Amino acid sequence: MRDTPETKTIEIPVKGMDCAECALHVERAVTKLPGVKSVQVLLTAEKAIVHLDPALVGFSTIRKAIEDAGYAVGNTPSSAGANFFSRQSEILLGAVFGTVMIIVIAGEWLGMFDKLNVLVPFPLGVAIVIAGGWQVFINVVRAALKKQITSHTLMTIGVIAALLVGEWVTAAIVVIFMRIGSYVEQFTTEGARRAVKELNALAPQTVRIERDGIEQEVPVSEVQTGEVVIVRPGEKIPVDGEVLDGHATVDQSSITGEAMPVEVVKGSHVFAATIAKLGSLRIKTLRVGPDTTFGRVIKMVEEAEAHRSEVQRFADRFSGYYLPLVAGIAALTFLISRNPLATAAVLVVACSCSIALATPIAMLASIGASAKRGLLIKGGKYLETLARADVVLIDKTGTLTLGQPKITDIIALNGLSTLEILTLAAAAERYSEHPLAEAVRAAAREQHLPLAEPQDFEALPGQGVRARVNGMQITIGNRHLFPQVQALPEVQQLEAQGKTLLLVTCNNKLAAILAAADTLRREVPEALKELYSLGVKHIELLTGDHERAAAALAGSLGIAYRADLLPEDKIQIVKDYQAKGKTVIMIGDGINDAPALAQANVGIAMGAVGSDIAIEVAHIALLHEDWRLIPKVLRIARRTMSVVKMNLIFTGVYNLVGLTLAALGILPPVLAAAAQSLPDLGILANSARLLKQEKQN
Repeated sequence: MRDTPETKTIEIPVKGMDCAECALHVERAVTKLPGVKSVQVLLTAEKAIVHLDPALVGFSTIRKAIEDAGYAVGNTPSSAGANFFSRQSEILLGAVFGTVMIIVIAGEWLGMFDKLNVLVPFPLGVAIVIAGGWQVFINVVRAALKKQITSHTLMTIGVIAALLVGEWVTAAIVVIFMRIGSYVEQFTTEGARRAVKELNALAPQTVRIERDGIEQEVPVSEVQTGEVVIVRPGEKIPVDGEVLDGHATVDQSSITGEAMPVEVVKGSHVFAATIAKLGSLRIKTLRVGPDTTFGRVIKMVEEAEAHRSEVQRFADRFSGYYLPLVAGIAALTFLISRNPLATAAVLVVACSCSIALATPIAMLASIGASAKRGLLIKGGKYLETLARADVVLIDKTGTLTLGQPKITDIIALNGLSTLEILTLAAAAERYSEHPLAEAVRAAAREQHLPLAEPQDFEALPGQGVRARVNGMQITIGNRHLFPQVQALPEVQQLEAQGKTLLLVTCNNKLAAILAAADTLRREVPEALKELYSLGVKHIELLTGDHERAAAALAGSLGIAYRADLLPEDKIQIVKDYQAKGKTVIMIGDGINDAPALAQANVGIAMGAVGSDIAIEVAHIALLHEDWRLIPKVLRIARRTMSVVKMNLIFTGVYNLVGLTLAALGILPPVLAAAAQSLPDLGILANSARLLKQEKQN
């Protein structure tokens, strides 16, 4: 939501959130406050984004609501910190969990816990239970006072039930697994935070700046737009800006995903968090911090979880009914069996966060991994929608093509060679700013031809240019300047191919025909074939270009087309397909296609680096202009949804089996406590596969 004079948006760091349930509690606590318009609690970024009316509610009130809910408010979000768990910690946690499981199972089988229950005085046993779980118990009581039920509520009831029947050892083991379960949930959540943390770690914290002719090092936050930044070899570029002086080879993989470095010189644009491998640069600052392209990438990844898919919303709603359902099953178990241990086992076995975690962990794993590869996905709901897409609509200029006309044909008509024609034409076009003039000059540069100084240069608006080159009068123009050439077979043939023609005269005699066309991206044909193989039913070109150009390009690719379209025409076409029940992907360059990108079920912007409108409007932005990323993101979406479904099925079946065994008295409370942590580990392991997306060149 955008701020107005009556409203504003604030970001509040929130500490202590370990699972989706925690984020939901914070969201509910803040939403209840008068003056709060909307709340987004971002678990992975550890912050709440609150849109509010400052006349009705302030920071202190929101802070108190968060603290009353059992969480702390920090000074800054901690997503830029070090990883909470390393790979070694992950292995250690698994080893500890496995060891405890073996001890518990063996102890239960050998009857050791029954002997321990007799040998240790009951009051001492109760003290051990309280000492081990007092933090959890306090949080449960605090939640109960606010009429909230957490995953630990029923487990605490299970502990109380065990103590009431004199089984303090059982209660103690339940507490142990409650604590292990908390660490598992924290570990699972931290795994999703890693992508954001790794991105933040790429951003430089200080910058070498030139002020009053003196170089000094200052924090990035102190840099202002327009100031000059100095970057030396091997250093990270700290800002988005324009190169004033210098030459360097820059690694832009953190922004574009492209492994090959690029050469930058005076006038080139560079991006924050990229690395100057070779050479030094003086850069005029254009954007700093969160306003840079890299800053916006981080913001999009952080906020992606706020855009929940329908599957995720279902899991959230189900979690709200699940715990009362379990309580009902436990009550029914006690009424039928009169077995307090079986009742306690029912309460314990079902109370993990696995249902709430099943969807967001998988979504965030894919979103984070994709961001590091130049694919910015704004939320899980777009992954879900993308996975079932069946219609792809594509803009032409700048999307299918490079958006840069190139000379494709030179037909000499009056005795001059093609190289002589190109030399004369490039010289005549030397001072023209028209895109076709640059295409002529680029063709001459490719042939290493000299660019002579033209005399008596004259621009002919809407028609062409005229100049004297090497003593000859050269005129270059379109058919409006030379209407008599329409009958030429060469002209008709080239125009039928959708090419734009430049006619060249030498001393008022027609000397040559130059044909120019926008160049198709070389990876497009293979990418379109792959989209069809992935199940896309219909691909169509939508362009404002003329009929001949559209027909030629679409014909070469074997796809449908519509030409001479205005932006509102493209929106209507998207709506027409949606009205037929189709799920539509719109791919454009994020500028004149912005309305259609927004209307589509999933809008994908090509080459969003530096383009504000692409970042704002598109649901998915490709930082690198590579069409191979289109089928790649479709594969990612389908793989993600497959993992989500596996997570939900695994959790549902596991809980159903666990509840049944516990209710029948087959699964004792001790083993039920151990069993409740297993779904979290299973979901973590299954979702972690999404972090290892295959790279594609």
